[in-house]
Amino acid sequence: MYKVFIDQKPVVFIEKEELSTEINVEKAKNVSNLDDLKPLLKKASIESPVFLVAKNPKKAFKSFFADFKKIDAAGGIVQRKEKFLVIKRKGLWDIPKGRIDKGEDAETACVREIMEECGIEEPTITHPLCETYHCMKWNDQPALKRTYWYMLTYSGSKDTTPETKEDITEAKWMSREKLLNIRKKTFGSINVVLDAFLDYYPY
Repeated sequence: MYKVFIDQKPVVFIEKEELSTEINVEKAKNVSNLDDLKPLLKKASIESPVFLVAKNPKKAFKSFFADFKKIDAAGGIVQRKEKFLVIKRKGLWDIPKGRIDKGEDAETACVREIMEECGIEEPTITHPLCETYHCMKWNDQPALKRTYWYMLTYSGSKDTTPETKEDITEAKWMSREKLLNIRKKTFGSINVVLDAFLDYYPY
């Protein structure tokens, strides 16, 4: 199964045997580009994804995005005592992340981007959370971004400095309850990260 967010709405490439719902189901071979997908996205939501059924979801996923520029990124949820670090970017709550530089691994990029975007020093990765995919524009061309997500801990000062040149207006520490409540005020793919967070921290 492959889930990708297009216009903040989830599209799932999936085998028929994995499917447990009949909402917004189409055969992947009949939906080969974004124009085919647009009418289906109008009916979709976070709670009601578009399901594209394929014998080989991985092959269908790769075929659909074959002409998209591929971008890899990394980021994570940082915990300091009982609080978690979030940012506000372009008016929506977000989790710090950024592109992986050439020659850089995902974990190094994760730590570097969090330090740059939030102004904290050397958070420590504890474990991986998940991967997400979403579509975006890059130099006016369609791009597919894959983001590697991690959990991190931090014991330094609670002071933060948002990276304003990246359209970040806030970097703040939130309680677990408030973190989970950003769902309706965040980007589509962040919901997947919050679900993965709940798997590790159910209470």
